[in-house]
Amino acid sequence: MPLLTLLRTALVALACLFAATALADPVDDALSRFAGGSFDETQRGIQELAATGHDTAADVIGALAAGNLLFRASDRAIFYRDGDGTIREARSGEPAEVAAAALKPVRVNNRIRRAVESAMGALTLMSPDPARRMSAANATFRARDPASLEAIDAAMERETIAGILDVLEQARAAILLGNPDASEADKLAAIGILRERGDQEALNLLRTVPASAPASLREGAAAGIAAIERRQAFIARGQDLAFGISLGSVLLLAAIGLAITFGVMGVINMAHGEMVMIGAYATFVVQQLFRTYAPGLFDFSLLVAVPVAFLVAGAVGIAIERGIIRWLYGRPLETLLATWGLSLVLQQTVRTIFGPTNKQVGTPSFMQGSIDILGVSMTTNRVVIVVFSLAVFAALLFVLHRTSLGLQVRAVTQNRRMAASMGIRTDRVDALTFGLGSGIAGMAGVALSQIDNVSPNLGQAYIIDSFLVVVFGGVGNLWGTLIAALSIGIANKALEPYAGAVLGKIILLVMVILFIQKRPRGLFALKGRAVEA
Repeated sequence: MPLLTLLRTALVALACLFAATALADPVDDALSRFAGGSFDETQRGIQELAATGHDTAADVIGALAAGNLLFRASDRAIFYRDGDGTIREARSGEPAEVAAAALKPVRVNNRIRRAVESAMGALTLMSPDPARRMSAANATFRARDPASLEAIDAAMERETIAGILDVLEQARAAILLGNPDASEADKLAAIGILRERGDQEALNLLRTVPASAPASLREGAAAGIAAIERRQAFIARGQDLAFGISLGSVLLLAAIGLAITFGVMGVINMAHGEMVMIGAYATFVVQQLFRTYAPGLFDFSLLVAVPVAFLVAGAVGIAIERGIIRWLYGRPLETLLATWGLSLVLQQTVRTIFGPTNKQVGTPSFMQGSIDILGVSMTTNRVVIVVFSLAVFAALLFVLHRTSLGLQVRAVTQNRRMAASMGIRTDRVDALTFGLGSGIAGMAGVALSQIDNVSPNLGQAYIIDSFLVVVFGGVGNLWGTLIAALSIGIANKALEPYAGAVLGKIILLVMVILFIQKRPRGLFALKGRAVEA
């Protein structure tokens, strides 16, 4: 009888043991591995915890990557510190009353960080938010962890958005290409998928195919590398063209006002760059008012800044023409020296009012981000500036060809004495033209405030290039200014990859000088008796 009781007791104990084993919580098992002290155990803990899909899994794994996953040596309990510095229990996520001195951080290295990136990607592959799924798919592509294959396959079965499905296929291909257990057929298919992706990461992956690989894999990888390199060369040229157009639009804005003042009055205005600077500071002031009194309407600040900058810079320009320039007509050297001195005065005035440091000018939400066309990427604010500069150009053409002021400006440009004899008040036209050119320079300052530092020296960076555009295009010719600005901008960006920024500018300057030697009046010379005399 005692023997029977002993056997019964043993059976009950074994049953309890098996039940406990069967009912063991996989979350607790995964968490316990983080206190093991070895990187292998930590990596297994990451994979097992991610596989459970527990509510706190993402928080715990994210805390590990940030160095905020902690364990207590006395009982191997796991905690993590959140973004607010609160220590929480790893399983429940509830705040924990525990002495920080009793906790030690779980060690991490590069292998653990890659495992974390892969696990975080797998955790969000099933997210209902498409943006999070796309982010997770990109994360798994970068991590290339073989343990993510099952999660990728499951996500691909459920995914309905083509773009995300493509990235998942690329992530799977990246993993299979580096997996020694994958078949040759799978690796060939992976090479084809990576070739279609066509970016630098795909190129780097194809270059990892070893020389000892089968001939079909080496040939496929070589063909893929060549195709991607051709595509990247094409994209690079397209990128140079996009940057050149962007630079040309900036030069157009900075030079178009100078083109009409130089063309009408023959004045070499060295203070034109300071009109650009005034427009940029007008933008800063407008945005400060919006931040103070109407922060919710900040996105409209640039729309208000454009007319404000035009009026402020235009008023300053009229004051300069009435106070200084009108007394110096026909004396180009004195005009140059006077406006150069005036530029120094304006710079120092701005330093006195606003200080010498750069000022922060915000970018509205509709101008943030980037636009990608056929692999060529361009920031949205630069695209808006290109459109804005063309709109200003079109508006100026309308003013010059469809208004009485424009008719008088063109008459004075072609033959000042004849225009005066026909009753046109040339002094009034000079003042309004100088104000118009300065106002346009002020609007250029609004645009430049989005891509350059707003400082007292802002205009100095563009004054030489502006004169170069005006002379190259033909003095007083707006179409010549447009073509010259775009040509110089594109040529500048095309030379930079080969000659560098500084040497490229020098080469471009020499080329323009040689062109002016051949055609002193520029690309498009104005027609008229007085002009041709």
